[in-house]
Amino acid sequence: MKKNAAIYCRVSTEDQAREGYSLGEQLEKLKDLCKFRDYNVYGVYEDAGISAKDMEHRPQFQKMLEEVKKRNVNVIVAYKLDRLTRSVRDLEVLITELEKYACSLECAMDDINTSTANGRFFVRMLTVLSQLEIERVSERTKFGMVGAIKDGHIPVRKTLGFMRDNKKLIINPAESEIVERIFDLYLKGNSYQKIANIFNEEKVLNKKWYDTTIQKVLANPLYKGDFISGGRNGTPVLYENVVEPIISKKLWEDCQEQSRKNTRNYTRRNDYIFFQKIICPHCHRIMACKAPGGKKKKYIYYQCNECKTYIREDKLIELLIEQITTIIEYDLTVRQFFAPLLKHKVENINELLIKEINTLKNKITRLKDAYLNKIIDMEEYKQDKEYLETRIKDIEKKQQEEQELDQYNFTFEDIMLKRDLESIKCLINPLYQSSFEINGMNFL
Repeated sequence: MKKNAAIYCRVSTEDQAREGYSLGEQLEKLKDLCKFRDYNVYGVYEDAGISAKDMEHRPQFQKMLEEVKKRNVNVIVAYKLDRLTRSVRDLEVLITELEKYACSLECAMDDINTSTANGRFFVRMLTVLSQLEIERVSERTKFGMVGAIKDGHIPVRKTLGFMRDNKKLIINPAESEIVERIFDLYLKGNSYQKIANIFNEEKVLNKKWYDTTIQKVLANPLYKGDFISGGRNGTPVLYENVVEPIISKKLWEDCQEQSRKNTRNYTRRNDYIFFQKIICPHCHRIMACKAPGGKKKKYIYYQCNECKTYIREDKLIELLIEQITTIIEYDLTVRQFFAPLLKHKVENINELLIKEINTLKNKITRLKDAYLNKIIDMEEYKQDKEYLETRIKDIEKKQQEEQELDQYNFTFEDIMLKRDLESIKCLINPLYQSSFEINGMNFL
Protein backbone atom coordinates (compact mmCIF):
# COMPACT_ATOMS: atom_id res chain seq x y z
CA MET A 1 0.00 0.00 0.00
CA LYS A 2 1.39 3.40 -0.96
CA LYS A 3 2.28 5.89 1.74
CA ASN A 4 0.54 9.28 1.78
CA ALA A 5 3.18 12.00 1.69
CA ALA A 6 2.84 15.64 2.75
CA ILE A 7 5.28 17.90 0.90
CA TYR A 8 6.42 20.86 3.02
CA CYS A 9 8.24 23.87 1.53
CA ARG A 10 9.36 27.02 3.31
CA VAL A 11 11.49 29.95 2.31
CA SER A 12 12.28 33.30 3.85
CA THR A 13 13.57 36.29 1.89
CA GLU A 14 17.03 35.79 3.38
CA ASP A 15 17.16 32.10 2.38
CA GLN A 16 16.10 32.79 -1.20
CA ALA A 17 18.65 35.56 -1.63
CA ARG A 18 21.48 33.62 0.02
CA GLU A 19 21.08 30.10 -1.33
CA GLY A 20 18.76 30.58 -4.29
CA TYR A 21 16.30 27.73 -3.64
CA SER A 22 12.81 29.06 -4.18
CA LEU A 23 9.51 27.41 -3.31
CA GLY A 24 9.13 26.26 -6.91
CA GLU A 25 12.56 24.59 -6.97
CA GLN A 26 11.92 22.85 -3.65
CA LEU A 27 8.52 21.59 -4.81
CA GLU A 28 9.92 20.20 -8.06
CA LYS A 29 12.68 18.24 -6.27
CA LEU A 30 10.31 16.90 -3.62
CA LYS A 31 7.77 15.70 -6.17
CA ASP A 32 10.60 13.82 -7.92
CA LEU A 33 11.57 12.26 -4.58
CA CYS A 34 7.96 11.13 -3.92
CA LYS A 35 7.81 9.63 -7.41
CA PHE A 36 11.09 7.76 -6.79
CA ARG A 37 9.87 6.48 -3.39
CA ASP A 38 6.49 5.57 -4.88
CA TYR A 39 4.65 7.89 -2.44
CA ASN A 40 1.17 9.25 -3.05
CA VAL A 41 1.30 13.09 -2.70
CA TYR A 42 -1.55 13.79 -0.25
CA GLY A 43 -0.96 17.56 -0.11
CA VAL A 44 1.52 20.40 -0.62
CA TYR A 45 2.05 22.92 2.19
CA GLU A 46 4.02 26.12 1.55
CA ASP A 47 5.02 28.85 4.02
CA ALA A 48 6.50 31.81 2.13
CA GLY A 49 8.59 34.51 3.79
CA ILE A 50 8.31 32.96 7.28
CA SER A 51 11.19 32.31 9.68
CA ALA A 52 12.00 28.86 11.11
CA LYS A 53 12.43 30.20 14.66
CA ASP A 54 9.23 28.51 15.83
CA MET A 55 6.49 26.21 14.52
CA GLU A 56 3.45 27.94 16.01
CA HIS A 57 3.41 30.92 13.64
CA ARG A 58 3.52 28.93 10.38
CA PRO A 59 -0.06 28.37 9.22
CA GLN A 60 0.64 25.78 6.50
CA PHE A 61 2.92 23.82 8.82
CA GLN A 62 0.18 23.67 11.45
CA LYS A 63 -2.36 22.65 8.80
CA MET A 64 -0.05 19.79 7.78
CA LEU A 65 0.26 18.62 11.41
CA GLU A 66 -3.53 18.48 11.67
CA GLU A 67 -3.58 16.03 8.75
CA VAL A 68 -0.90 13.97 10.52
CA LYS A 69 -3.07 13.81 13.65
CA LYS A 70 -6.00 12.63 11.52
CA ARG A 71 -3.66 9.87 10.22
CA ASN A 72 -4.14 11.05 6.65
CA VAL A 73 -0.35 11.44 6.23
CA ASN A 74 2.27 8.71 6.75
CA VAL A 75 5.42 10.67 5.85
CA ILE A 76 6.48 14.32 5.72
CA VAL A 77 8.88 15.18 2.91
CA ALA A 78 10.99 18.37 3.13
CA TYR A 79 13.91 19.79 1.13
CA LYS A 80 16.22 20.26 4.12
CA LEU A 81 15.81 19.87 7.88
CA ASP A 82 16.11 23.62 8.46
CA ARG A 83 12.98 24.07 6.28
CA LEU A 84 11.07 22.42 9.15
CA THR A 85 12.83 23.80 12.22
CA ARG A 86 16.11 25.11 13.57
CA SER A 87 15.16 24.71 17.21
CA VAL A 88 16.25 21.67 19.23
CA ARG A 89 13.19 22.00 21.44
CA ASP A 90 10.77 22.23 18.50
CA LEU A 91 12.43 19.27 16.79
CA GLU A 92 12.00 17.09 19.89
CA VAL A 93 8.32 18.06 20.05
CA LEU A 94 7.92 17.33 16.33
CA ILE A 95 9.59 13.89 16.45
CA THR A 96 7.51 12.90 19.50
CA GLU A 97 4.33 14.02 17.75
CA LEU A 98 5.17 12.15 14.54
CA GLU A 99 5.98 8.95 16.46
CA LYS A 100 2.63 9.15 18.22
CA TYR A 101 0.77 9.13 14.89
CA ALA A 102 3.07 6.66 13.06
CA CYS A 103 4.40 9.31 10.69
CA SER A 104 8.04 9.54 9.55
CA LEU A 105 10.16 12.42 8.24
CA GLU A 106 12.38 12.50 5.15
CA CYS A 107 14.61 15.31 3.89
CA ALA A 108 15.87 15.26 0.29
CA MET A 109 19.20 17.07 0.81
CA ASP A 110 20.09 15.80 4.30
CA ASP A 111 19.44 12.10 3.70
CA ILE A 112 17.21 11.95 6.79
CA ASN A 113 14.70 9.28 7.72
CA THR A 114 13.21 9.21 11.22
CA SER A 115 11.72 5.74 10.90
CA THR A 116 14.85 4.31 12.63
CA ALA A 117 16.59 5.13 15.94
CA ASN A 118 19.83 6.06 14.10
CA GLY A 119 17.88 8.35 11.80
CA ARG A 120 16.28 10.20 14.74
CA PHE A 121 19.70 10.58 16.45
CA PHE A 122 21.20 12.04 13.25
CA VAL A 123 18.30 14.50 12.95
CA ARG A 124 18.86 15.75 16.50
CA MET A 125 22.58 16.33 15.84
CA LEU A 126 21.84 18.32 12.69
CA THR A 127 19.35 20.51 14.56
CA VAL A 128 21.87 21.24 17.34
CA LEU A 129 24.34 22.46 14.70
CA SER A 130 21.62 24.51 12.99
CA GLN A 131 20.62 26.21 16.27
CA LEU A 132 24.28 26.94 17.00
CA GLU A 133 24.52 28.71 13.64
CA ILE A 134 21.41 30.80 14.42
CA GLU A 135 22.84 31.91 17.77
CA ARG A 136 26.20 32.77 16.21
CA VAL A 137 24.50 34.84 13.50
CA SER A 138 22.43 36.58 16.19
CA GLU A 139 25.58 37.45 18.15
CA ARG A 140 27.30 38.80 15.03
CA THR A 141 24.20 40.86 14.18
CA LYS A 142 24.05 42.38 17.67
CA PHE A 143 27.76 43.15 17.59
CA GLY A 144 27.42 44.82 14.19
CA MET A 145 24.39 46.81 15.37
CA VAL A 146 26.28 48.18 18.37
CA GLY A 147 29.04 49.41 16.08
CA ALA A 148 26.54 50.97 13.68
CA ILE A 149 24.71 52.78 16.51
CA LYS A 150 27.95 54.19 17.89
CA ASP A 151 28.74 55.51 14.40
CA GLY A 152 25.41 57.35 14.25
CA HIS A 153 23.47 54.80 12.16
CA ILE A 154 20.41 54.80 14.43
CA PRO A 155 17.66 52.28 13.52
CA VAL A 156 14.67 54.64 13.91
CA ARG A 157 11.97 55.93 11.59
CA LYS A 158 11.63 59.60 10.60
CA THR A 159 12.16 61.59 13.79
CA LEU A 160 11.23 65.25 14.22
CA GLY A 161 14.40 67.36 14.26
CA PHE A 162 16.62 64.81 12.47
CA MET A 163 17.29 63.68 8.90
CA ARG A 164 19.44 61.07 7.14
CA ASP A 165 22.81 61.81 5.55
CA ASN A 166 24.23 58.65 3.96
CA LYS A 167 22.20 56.56 6.50
CA LYS A 168 23.65 58.58 9.37
CA LEU A 169 21.28 60.54 11.62
CA ILE A 170 22.07 64.27 11.69
CA ILE A 171 20.24 67.40 12.88
CA ASN A 172 17.63 68.93 10.56
CA PRO A 173 18.03 72.70 10.99
CA ALA A 174 14.47 73.40 9.76
CA GLU A 175 12.91 71.24 12.50
CA SER A 176 15.38 71.42 15.37
CA GLU A 177 14.03 74.84 16.43
CA ILE A 178 10.55 73.31 16.81
CA VAL A 179 11.97 70.63 19.14
CA GLU A 180 13.78 73.26 21.22
CA ARG A 181 10.55 75.27 21.46
CA ILE A 182 8.56 72.25 22.68
CA PHE A 183 10.99 71.65 25.56
CA ASP A 184 11.08 75.37 26.38
CA LEU A 185 7.27 75.74 26.42
CA TYR A 186 6.85 72.66 28.60
CA LEU A 187 9.42 73.82 31.14
CA LYS A 188 7.53 77.14 31.36
CA GLY A 189 4.45 75.30 32.62
CA ASN A 190 2.48 74.56 29.45
CA SER A 191 0.75 71.16 29.27
CA TYR A 192 1.04 68.71 26.37
CA GLN A 193 -2.40 69.77 25.12
CA LYS A 194 -1.64 73.50 25.45
CA ILE A 195 1.52 73.12 23.35
CA ALA A 196 -0.39 71.10 20.74
CA ASN A 197 -3.09 73.80 20.61
CA ILE A 198 -0.46 76.52 20.09
CA PHE A 199 1.15 74.58 17.22
CA ASN A 200 -2.23 73.89 15.62
CA GLU A 201 -3.20 77.56 15.77
CA GLU A 202 0.13 78.55 14.20
CA LYS A 203 -0.13 75.67 11.67
CA VAL A 204 3.41 74.53 12.46
CA LEU A 205 4.65 72.22 9.66
CA ASN A 206 1.05 72.25 8.33
CA LYS A 207 0.20 69.10 10.30
CA LYS A 208 -2.20 68.14 13.08
CA TRP A 209 -0.55 68.17 16.50
CA TYR A 210 -1.77 66.04 19.41
CA ASP A 211 -0.92 65.97 23.10
CA THR A 212 0.51 62.46 22.66
CA THR A 213 2.85 63.75 19.93
CA ILE A 214 4.24 66.37 22.31
CA GLN A 215 4.58 63.78 25.07
CA LYS A 216 6.60 61.43 22.84
CA VAL A 217 8.96 64.24 21.80
CA LEU A 218 9.61 65.22 25.43
CA ALA A 219 10.30 61.58 26.44
CA ASN A 220 12.68 60.81 23.55
CA PRO A 221 16.34 60.66 24.78
CA LEU A 222 17.54 61.04 21.18
CA TYR A 223 17.19 64.80 21.54
CA LYS A 224 19.91 64.83 24.20
CA GLY A 225 22.14 62.65 22.00
CA ASP A 226 21.36 59.23 23.54
CA PHE A 227 19.62 56.17 22.12
CA ILE A 228 17.86 53.25 23.88
CA SER A 229 17.84 49.91 22.05
CA GLY A 230 15.82 46.78 22.91
CA GLY A 231 13.16 48.53 24.98
CA ARG A 232 10.35 46.49 23.45
CA ASN A 233 12.08 43.20 24.33
CA GLY A 234 12.33 44.12 28.00
CA THR A 235 16.14 44.43 27.89
CA PRO A 236 16.84 48.11 27.10
CA VAL A 237 20.45 49.18 26.46
CA LEU A 238 21.43 52.85 26.65
CA TYR A 239 23.99 54.22 24.14
CA GLU A 240 25.16 57.69 25.16
CA ASN A 241 26.31 60.49 22.87
CA VAL A 242 25.67 58.62 19.61
CA VAL A 243 24.17 61.61 17.73
CA GLU A 244 24.59 65.36 17.94
CA PRO A 245 22.14 66.62 20.59
CA ILE A 246 19.47 69.22 19.85
CA ILE A 247 19.03 70.18 23.51
CA SER A 248 21.25 69.89 26.56
CA LYS A 249 21.06 66.92 28.89
CA LYS A 250 20.13 69.25 31.75
CA LEU A 251 17.13 70.66 29.86
CA TRP A 252 15.95 67.13 29.00
CA GLU A 253 16.28 65.94 32.62
CA ASP A 254 14.50 69.09 33.90
CA CYS A 255 11.55 68.32 31.63
CA GLN A 256 11.40 64.72 32.87
CA GLU A 257 11.33 65.98 36.45
CA GLN A 258 8.57 68.44 35.51
CA SER A 259 6.61 65.55 33.98
CA ARG A 260 6.91 63.53 37.18
CA LYS A 261 5.68 66.48 39.24
CA ASN A 262 2.72 67.01 36.93
CA THR A 263 1.80 63.33 37.24
CA ARG A 264 1.79 63.60 41.01
CA ASN A 265 -0.33 66.79 40.86
CA TYR A 266 -2.96 65.09 38.74
CA THR A 267 -3.32 62.12 41.08
CA ARG A 268 -6.99 61.82 42.16
CA ARG A 269 -7.73 62.58 45.78
CA ASN A 270 -11.18 60.98 45.67
CA ASP A 271 -12.65 57.65 44.66
CA TYR A 272 -15.23 58.20 41.91
CA ILE A 273 -17.70 55.30 41.87
CA PHE A 274 -19.05 56.13 38.40
CA PHE A 275 -15.77 57.18 36.76
CA GLN A 276 -16.14 57.06 32.94
CA LYS A 277 -19.62 55.53 33.32
CA ILE A 278 -22.02 58.51 33.32
CA ILE A 279 -23.25 59.88 29.96
CA CYS A 280 -24.70 63.37 29.62
CA PRO A 281 -28.47 63.13 28.88
CA HIS A 282 -28.26 66.09 26.47
CA CYS A 283 -25.09 65.73 24.36
CA HIS A 284 -24.31 62.06 25.20
CA ARG A 285 -20.69 62.77 26.16
CA ILE A 286 -19.02 61.02 29.09
CA MET A 287 -19.29 63.27 32.14
CA ALA A 288 -16.14 64.31 33.97
CA CYS A 289 -15.52 63.84 37.70
CA LYS A 290 -15.43 66.91 39.91
CA ALA A 291 -14.86 67.40 43.64
CA PRO A 292 -15.34 71.10 44.55
CA GLY A 293 -13.81 72.75 47.57
CA GLY A 294 -15.29 75.14 50.15
CA LYS A 295 -18.57 74.28 51.90
CA LYS A 296 -19.53 71.78 49.19
CA LYS A 297 -16.26 69.83 49.30
CA LYS A 298 -17.96 66.84 50.91
CA TYR A 299 -19.92 66.23 47.70
CA ILE A 300 -18.65 64.60 44.55
CA TYR A 301 -20.09 65.74 41.22
CA TYR A 302 -20.18 64.51 37.63
CA GLN A 303 -20.22 67.34 35.11
CA CYS A 304 -20.49 67.56 31.32
CA ASN A 305 -17.76 69.87 30.06
CA GLU A 306 -19.76 70.57 26.89
CA CYS A 307 -23.22 71.63 28.14
CA LYS A 308 -22.34 72.07 31.85
CA THR A 309 -24.95 69.56 33.07
CA TYR A 310 -24.02 68.19 36.51
CA ILE A 311 -25.33 65.84 39.18
CA ARG A 312 -24.22 64.87 42.66
CA GLU A 313 -22.88 61.36 43.23
CA ASP A 314 -25.08 60.72 46.29
CA LYS A 315 -28.20 61.54 44.21
CA LEU A 316 -27.03 59.14 41.55
CA ILE A 317 -26.65 56.41 44.18
CA GLU A 318 -30.22 57.01 45.40
CA LEU A 319 -31.58 56.72 41.85
CA LEU A 320 -29.53 53.61 41.21
CA ILE A 321 -30.74 51.91 44.39
CA GLU A 322 -34.33 52.69 43.40
CA GLN A 323 -33.81 51.10 39.97
CA ILE A 324 -32.03 48.06 41.42
CA THR A 325 -34.88 47.57 43.91
CA THR A 326 -37.42 47.60 41.07
CA ILE A 327 -35.38 45.02 39.13
CA ILE A 328 -35.02 42.78 42.19
CA GLU A 329 -38.74 43.11 42.91
CA TYR A 330 -39.68 41.99 39.41
CA ASP A 331 -37.06 39.23 39.38
CA LEU A 332 -38.23 37.76 42.69
CA THR A 333 -41.86 37.81 41.56
CA VAL A 334 -40.99 35.89 38.45
CA ARG A 335 -38.78 33.44 40.31
CA GLN A 336 -41.34 32.62 43.02
CA PHE A 337 -44.59 32.50 41.04
CA PHE A 338 -43.73 31.89 37.41
CA ALA A 339 -40.30 30.26 37.09
CA PRO A 340 -41.64 26.73 37.72
CA LEU A 341 -44.31 27.29 35.04
CA LEU A 342 -41.81 28.69 32.58
CA LYS A 343 -39.43 25.79 33.14
CA HIS A 344 -42.28 23.32 32.71
CA LYS A 345 -43.41 24.91 29.42
CA VAL A 346 -39.92 25.09 27.93
CA GLU A 347 -38.32 21.81 29.02
CA ASN A 348 -41.30 19.42 28.65
CA ILE A 349 -40.54 17.83 32.01
CA ASN A 350 -43.20 15.11 31.69
CA GLU A 351 -41.35 13.31 28.90
CA LEU A 352 -38.11 13.38 30.88
CA LEU A 353 -39.81 11.99 33.98
CA ILE A 354 -41.41 9.13 32.01
CA LYS A 355 -38.01 8.19 30.57
CA GLU A 356 -36.44 8.26 34.05
CA ILE A 357 -39.18 6.01 35.50
CA ASN A 358 -38.74 3.49 32.67
CA THR A 359 -34.98 3.46 33.25
CA LEU A 360 -35.46 2.72 36.96
CA LYS A 361 -37.96 -0.07 36.21
CA ASN A 362 -35.44 -1.65 33.84
CA LYS A 363 -32.85 -1.52 36.61
CA ILE A 364 -35.24 -3.41 38.94
CA THR A 365 -35.71 -6.09 36.27
CA ARG A 366 -31.94 -6.46 35.82
CA LEU A 367 -31.52 -6.57 39.59
CA LYS A 368 -34.01 -9.44 39.81
CA ASP A 369 -32.14 -11.34 37.09
CA ALA A 370 -28.89 -10.85 38.98
CA TYR A 371 -30.48 -12.33 42.14
CA LEU A 372 -31.93 -15.32 40.26
CA ASN A 373 -28.56 -15.99 38.67
CA LYS A 374 -26.99 -15.86 42.17
CA ILE A 375 -24.78 -12.88 41.26
CA ILE A 376 -26.07 -11.00 44.36
CA ASP A 377 -27.60 -12.27 47.61
CA MET A 378 -31.11 -11.69 49.00
CA GLU A 379 -30.08 -8.87 51.37
CA GLU A 380 -28.37 -6.88 48.63
CA TYR A 381 -31.32 -7.47 46.29
CA LYS A 382 -33.83 -6.13 48.87
CA GLN A 383 -31.80 -3.00 49.66
CA ASP A 384 -31.25 -2.03 46.02
CA LYS A 385 -34.87 -2.79 45.06
CA GLU A 386 -36.18 -0.67 47.95
CA TYR A 387 -33.94 2.23 46.94
CA LEU A 388 -35.09 2.10 43.28
CA GLU A 389 -38.79 1.86 44.22
CA THR A 390 -38.43 4.89 46.51
CA ARG A 391 -36.94 6.89 43.63
CA ILE A 392 -39.82 5.84 41.35
CA LYS A 393 -42.36 7.06 43.93
CA ASP A 394 -40.59 10.42 44.23
CA ILE A 395 -40.58 10.86 40.46
CA GLU A 396 -44.26 9.85 40.19
CA LYS A 397 -45.08 12.51 42.78
CA LYS A 398 -43.18 15.10 40.77
CA GLN A 399 -44.95 13.85 37.64
CA GLN A 400 -48.30 14.55 39.27
CA GLU A 401 -47.19 18.10 40.12
CA GLU A 402 -46.14 18.66 36.52
CA GLN A 403 -49.51 17.45 35.26
CA GLU A 404 -51.19 20.03 37.50
CA LEU A 405 -48.99 22.77 35.99
CA ASP A 406 -50.30 21.85 32.55
CA GLN A 407 -53.66 23.29 33.58
CA TYR A 408 -52.21 26.81 33.87
CA ASN A 409 -52.18 29.26 30.97
CA PHE A 410 -50.45 32.60 31.52
CA THR A 411 -48.97 35.52 29.63
CA PHE A 412 -46.50 38.32 30.31
CA GLU A 413 -49.47 40.49 31.38
CA ASP A 414 -50.25 37.91 34.07
CA ILE A 415 -46.79 38.36 35.51
CA MET A 416 -47.10 42.16 35.58
CA LEU A 417 -50.58 41.90 37.13
CA LYS A 418 -49.28 39.74 39.96
CA ARG A 419 -46.49 42.25 40.58
CA ASP A 420 -48.98 45.16 40.72
CA LEU A 421 -51.26 43.26 43.08
CA GLU A 422 -48.39 42.74 45.50
CA SER A 423 -47.65 46.49 45.41
CA ILE A 424 -51.33 47.36 46.01
CA LYS A 425 -51.47 45.09 49.07
CA CYS A 426 -48.52 46.97 50.54
CA LEU A 427 -50.19 50.38 49.91
CA ILE A 428 -53.51 49.32 51.47
CA ASN A 429 -51.89 47.67 54.46
CA PRO A 430 -48.45 49.07 55.41
CA LEU A 431 -48.00 46.10 57.77
CA TYR A 432 -48.30 43.64 54.87
CA GLN A 433 -45.05 41.91 54.08
CA SER A 434 -44.26 39.95 50.96
CA SER A 435 -42.50 36.65 51.37
CA PHE A 436 -39.53 37.78 49.24
CA GLU A 437 -36.44 38.08 51.41
CA ILE A 438 -32.75 38.54 50.71
CA ASN A 439 -30.25 38.67 53.56
CA GLY A 440 -33.00 39.65 55.99
CA MET A 441 -34.32 42.50 53.81
CA ASN A 442 -37.86 42.42 52.45
CA PHE A 443 -38.73 43.52 48.95
CA LEU A 444 -42.07 44.05 47.22
